[in-house]
Amino acid sequence: MRLYSRNQVLFFSILSASIVALFIVGFVFVKPLFTRDGTARQNMELNRQNFIVQAEYEYHALNTADLLEYSESERENISIYERLNSAVVNITTETMAINWFLEPVPQEGSSGSGSIIDRSGYVLTNNHVIQNAYKVYINLADGSQFEGSVVGVDPENDLAVLRFTPPQGTELTIIPYGDSSNLRVGQKVLAIGNPFALERTLTVGIVSGLGRPIQTSRNRIIRDMIQTDASINPGNSGGPLLDTQGRMIGINTMIYSTSGGSVGIGFAVPVNTAMRVVQEILQFGRVRRGWIDATLVQIFPSLVQYARLPVDSGLLVSRTRRSGLAERAGLRQGSEPVQYGRSVIYLGGDIITSINGIRTNSLADLYSALEACKPGDVVNVEILRGGQQVTLRVPLADREEVMN
Repeated sequence: MRLYSRNQVLFFSILSASIVALFIVGFVFVKPLFTRDGTARQNMELNRQNFIVQAEYEYHALNTADLLEYSESERENISIYERLNSAVVNITTETMAINWFLEPVPQEGSSGSGSIIDRSGYVLTNNHVIQNAYKVYINLADGSQFEGSVVGVDPENDLAVLRFTPPQGTELTIIPYGDSSNLRVGQKVLAIGNPFALERTLTVGIVSGLGRPIQTSRNRIIRDMIQTDASINPGNSGGPLLDTQGRMIGINTMIYSTSGGSVGIGFAVPVNTAMRVVQEILQFGRVRRGWIDATLVQIFPSLVQYARLPVDSGLLVSRTRRSGLAERAGLRQGSEPVQYGRSVIYLGGDIITSINGIRTNSLADLYSALEACKPGDVVNVEILRGGQQVTLRVPLADREEVMN
């Protein structure tokens, strides 16, 4: 038999009394949870359901998008997108590569955007989107895909016209032409395209500059480009730049960015240029351009020093085509041949300093000055001859014929 001290007996007595007291309190307050009729359990279930219903109600109360009153600017954005997004197509290409066995193998090419400009299936886009393409595919908003054909291209303005044949009875949405001659800096513009293959994405910005000359290659300058801060990313190329009436005022072409992303300056070809190009392509299959039928040499420092030329920039008339339009207009060629590398330059001819008021310091300037001119047009050519400034009226020949 174990003996307990007085302190131990006192401790266990207090502990037992505490346990009994807790049991009585718990029975009194928790009793409804254990009633036979389950009333308390039903009350708990009902409370739980009420909580769920309330939580759902609170969630829907926060989702007020359907009740929102849009601002005027937002309504414009929504209206234009809903009306015209289906007129913007996604263009994908296939190119041809050579494998290790020197066999031609098709591979995935570039992608971009385009605008349906005619209900018979004509699409306007950038030339660089379909450049070197073996096959061109046009993907519509409803998910259908068609193989397209290239109607014509204009590398000078980085434009191309494609065509696909929609199923009979298909109602295509088209992008209407606007007017780029009366644009103002600060004017709101919208761009729809397929950046990073995310189809029919809308971005909004303003016209941030006008009349920008952008050099795309050594001898190519696209003049009068529209500068915009609307986001233009890879895949946006060829898509429309729209005004607040939903009219196309430009064709999104490039972005100048140090990072290669949309944090930069976007540029679009003016729609007035595009309309002229499209008309030429549809009528002739190419863009006809006028040209001075002469061999012109861009003046460079060593030539200035050797020939003691009176100017350090301009275009030297080396040779003219015998009995050609330029020669008959009075343009004089050089007579003193000198060897420069593999070329022969004839010195002593006229120096062209401007055409129709546009300075011609380089061949790129010459291309730009004659870009909108057609064969048969007459241009004002300012020349330097014997230290005197002379202006000639020179008819233009077909550039393709002169070059070939």
